[in-house]
Amino acid sequence: MNPLKQLEALGQSLWLDYIKRSLIDKGELRTLVERDGLKGVTSNPSIFEKAIAETNEYTDALKHFQVQADHSISAIYEHLAFADIRAAADVLRPVYDNTHGRDGYVSLECSPYLANDTEATVREALRLCTAVDRPNLMVKVPATPAGIPAIRQLIGRGLNINITLLFSVNVYEQVVEAYISGLEDLKKSDGDITKVGSVASFFVSRIDTAVDKQLDKLGDKEVADELHGKAAIANAKLAYVQYKALFSGPRWERLAAAGAKTQRLLWASTSTKNPAYKDTMYVEGLVGRDTVNTMPPATIDAFRDHGQATPDAIEQDVSGARAVLAALEKHGISLKDVTDELVTDGVQLFAEAFDKLFGAIARNRHALTDGKRADLEIVPGFPEMKSAYENELEVWRKNGFIRRFWAGDKSLWTGADEDKWLGWLDIVGHELAGVGLLQGFAADVKQRDFTDVVLLGMGGSSLGPEVLSETFGQQTGWPHFHMLDSTDPAQIKAIERAIDLGKTLFIVSSKSGSTLEPNIFMDYFFERVGVVRGKHKAGDQFVAVTDPGSSLERRAKQLGFAHIFYGVPSIGGRYSVLSKFGLVPAAAMGLDVKRLLETALFMERACGSDVPPSENSGVKLGIALGIAATSFGRNKVTIIASPEIADLGAWLEQLLAESTGKHGCGLIPLADEPPNTPDHYGSDRFFAYLELDGRAAQSQQDAVAALEKAGHPIAKIHVKDIWHIGQEFFRWEIATAVAGKIIGIDPFDQPDVEASKVKSSALTEVYEKSHSLPKEEPVFRENGVALYADPRNAAELGRHNTLAGYLKSHFGRMKAGDYVALLPYIQRDEIHTRAMTAMRTRIRDKTHAATSLGFGPRFQHSTGQAYKGGPNSGVFLQVTCDDPSDIDVPGHSYSFGIVKAAQARGDLDVLVERNRRALRVHVKDVDAGLVELARAIDEALE
Repeated sequence: MNPLKQLEALGQSLWLDYIKRSLIDKGELRTLVERDGLKGVTSNPSIFEKAIAETNEYTDALKHFQVQADHSISAIYEHLAFADIRAAADVLRPVYDNTHGRDGYVSLECSPYLANDTEATVREALRLCTAVDRPNLMVKVPATPAGIPAIRQLIGRGLNINITLLFSVNVYEQVVEAYISGLEDLKKSDGDITKVGSVASFFVSRIDTAVDKQLDKLGDKEVADELHGKAAIANAKLAYVQYKALFSGPRWERLAAAGAKTQRLLWASTSTKNPAYKDTMYVEGLVGRDTVNTMPPATIDAFRDHGQATPDAIEQDVSGARAVLAALEKHGISLKDVTDELVTDGVQLFAEAFDKLFGAIARNRHALTDGKRADLEIVPGFPEMKSAYENELEVWRKNGFIRRFWAGDKSLWTGADEDKWLGWLDIVGHELAGVGLLQGFAADVKQRDFTDVVLLGMGGSSLGPEVLSETFGQQTGWPHFHMLDSTDPAQIKAIERAIDLGKTLFIVSSKSGSTLEPNIFMDYFFERVGVVRGKHKAGDQFVAVTDPGSSLERRAKQLGFAHIFYGVPSIGGRYSVLSKFGLVPAAAMGLDVKRLLETALFMERACGSDVPPSENSGVKLGIALGIAATSFGRNKVTIIASPEIADLGAWLEQLLAESTGKHGCGLIPLADEPPNTPDHYGSDRFFAYLELDGRAAQSQQDAVAALEKAGHPIAKIHVKDIWHIGQEFFRWEIATAVAGKIIGIDPFDQPDVEASKVKSSALTEVYEKSHSLPKEEPVFRENGVALYADPRNAAELGRHNTLAGYLKSHFGRMKAGDYVALLPYIQRDEIHTRAMTAMRTRIRDKTHAATSLGFGPRFQHSTGQAYKGGPNSGVFLQVTCDDPSDIDVPGHSYSFGIVKAAQARGDLDVLVERNRRALRVHVKDVDAGLVELARAIDEALE
C-alpha cells in the first residue's frame, strides 16, 4: 500500500504544507487527494513568498489586476493569494463534505504583523473569512500571548482556526482551554458548534534545530550525540498525552455530546533540517490517531517512496520521551527557553517573509507602471554612510516602524501630539472621493470668465499652489494665477497693476483664519473690489479656504463670499498641498485635479504601511536625509531640479526646514543655489536631484555626475512627467516625517515661527498706539546704506570704516559647516532675485559655505523655523528698504510698509535671542542699494 494511504488507515490525516497556482491549475492538488489521500492544505507567509516572489506564475494575473486600476501592495497580495486559497478550497470541498467538516480545509495566515495585537487579529480573521468566502477556510492564528485570547473569541464566533507557532506543551494547554472556552461561548449564544473545525499546529523540526545547537556547545560529545535529534519528537509525544487527557472528562463530554469535534494536533515543520537525519523521521515518529501531519512536497515524495507507517508510533515509549527532556534540563538546556524563543523567532520569520513578499510585489507594481527605471536612487557617497543607511533600513523593517507610522503611533516620534497631525496620510483618497465639488467649482470659475486668480496667503499652505502654477503654466482659456504672500507695498502694487479688479477671483487661504497677512490682504482687496463693483457685490469675487470654525469662515459668511472650502484640521499647512488648500487654487487655474490626485495616489500606495522600507520610496529618502544629517553632519540639503519643476524647491525648503529645524538640530534645505564643481562645496552637503524625464538640463546632469564621483551623497529622483509633481509632494512629506523620527523631533510643530509672529504683532500694536515704531540707531552709514546690529553682534563685528569692512568681519565669523542666509524684505521679482542669487553664489564660491535665500516675510513661515530653532550654524544678513510708496491697511492706523518693518524687526529680534550671528542692512533705494551691497560683498570676500 502507498505509505501515505497507510497514514489514513492509521487514523492520521495528510495535509500539504505548500500552495502555488500551478499546483491547482495543472491538477496536481487533485492528484494528491485521489492518489495519496491528501485531506488539507496549509499556507504561511514563507510559502506565499516563494510562490509569488520566486516564480513567474503570477505575472499575468498581477498585470491583469493592475490594468483594471492601481492597487496597494496588500490588495495585490490578497487578490493573488485569495484566488489560490479559494481554488484549493474548491478542490478540497468534497473531502470537507465527506468527512463532515473534519478535514478538507485550506489554511490562510493572519498577517504576522498583528501577532501581538489581540483585537487586530480578531478583526483580521473575521475579514479574511468574509473575503475568502469558503466554509472550509481555516484561519491561522499564532499561539502568542495576544493570539490565545483571540483564538477564544474567534472560536466563539464559529470560525475555523488553525493555531500556529505552537512549540510548548504548557502553551498547548492554554490553546486547548481557549478552544474549549470558545466552543462553550458559541454554544451559549446558540451557535452551531458542530461546524467548527480547529487544529493546533505543533512545530517539530525547529525544536531539534535549536536544541542541537545548544547540545553542540556542551563540550560533551557523548551526551550531545545521544540527545541529538530527540527533543522534538519527545516534546510532541508529551503533547499528544495531554491531547488525550484534555479532551476527556465531563466538561468535554458535554460539548462532544452536542456535536463538537476535538481540536486535533497537527504536526508542522516536519521536513528535516539536518541532512544527517532520515528525511521521513518526523512523519514516522509521529503517526497517531486523530492527528494531522502537514508536509512539504519533498517530504510527501520521500514518505511515499520509502516511508514506514508504524501504528500509534506517537504513543510508544512515552517514558523515554520524558527521560530525553529530563536529560536536557539536567545539562542546562531549558526547553521552555527554547520554545519561548522559537515563538518570537517564528513571528519574526513570518514577518520577514511578508516583507520580502510585499517588496517583490512593490517592485513588480512599479515596473508595470513606470518601467524598470527606478524613480528613486539613493547614492550614499561613501562606505560609512552606505552601511549606516542600510542598517537603518533594517531597523525600520525589523521594528515595523512604517506600520507604526501609518497607525499614528506618536511614540514613534516624541510622544507629544504627532498622532493628531497625520490627516495628510489618506487625504488623496478623501479628496478623490469628493472631487466633484472641486470640478463644480472649476466650472463656476470658467463660466464666470475671470481673467485672473489671486491667492492671498502665507506659508506652506500657499507655496504648493505656486509650484503648480509655475510647473503647469497658464492653462489655455483659464485665468492667470498670481500669489501674494508679501507685505512689501511694491509687491502688492505689482499684483494690483497686473490684474483687472472687476474680473479677478481672490482666494483667501488661512487654516486658522487668524494669520495676519491673509487677513490684511483680504481687507485691502475686498475694499478695492468694492470700489469697482460696489461693496455689496465684492464678496462674489472671493473664496475662502480655511479650517472649520475659524474666524475666516465667520468673516467669509458675513461678507458673502462665493465659496467656502474647508481644510482638514489634522493637516498642518506645510502638509496641506494635496488638500483643499492646494486643490482649490489648482481647480481655479484650470488644472485637472482628478488627474493630479490619481497620479499622487500611486505614490501614496508606494509609500504605504505594507511596503517594506527597502522598497518604500518615502522611507528610503527620509532615512537617507536623517542619517546624513545626524551621523555625518550633512544637514545642508541642496536641491537641484530640472528647470520645468524648479519651483518645487521653494516648497521643499519650507517643508524640510519648518518640519525638522528645531531644538538645535534639523535639516537646512537650499533651493535655487546655482550648481558648481565639487571643489566649491563643503562636506556638509546632501544633494537631492529631481530630474524631469526627457527635459534634463545637461549642465545639471554633468554637475550631479561630478558630485557623485567626488563622493557626495545624492538622492536621484526621476520625475516621469509634470503630472507626477503630486507624487513628489507626497513622497517628500513621508520622507520629512521619517527624517524627523531619526533626528528626534516632532516634525509637525513650529515653535519658533510663533515666536516671530509674537514679536511682529507686539510691534504693530505699539504702532497702533503711538503711530511710530521704536527708534533704532545704526552702527554704520555709507552711500545710502545703514547697518543695524544688537550690542552683542556689534561688539563681535568691531568698528570699521566701510560697509565692506563690516561684511568681511560678519562673514569672518563663519566656521566649517556653517551657512549664510540672505533675507531680503523687498519686492520679490526677477531682477531682485537675480541680484540676490548672484550675491549668494559669490559667497558660496569664495567661502565654500552653503547659502540660502529667503524673501521676507514669507520665509518666516517656512525656513525661518530652522534659522531660529535649528542648529546655530547660520550667519544671517537681513536686507530691508524704505518704501517710497506705501499702502494703508484698511481698518488700522498702520500701513503694509509698517507691517513689513515690524516683521523684519521681530524676525531679527528672535534671531538675536537665539544667539544667532545676524546683521541688518537697510537701503533707501532698493535697486541702488543692492548694487552697493553687491560691491561691498565682493570687496569683503577678496
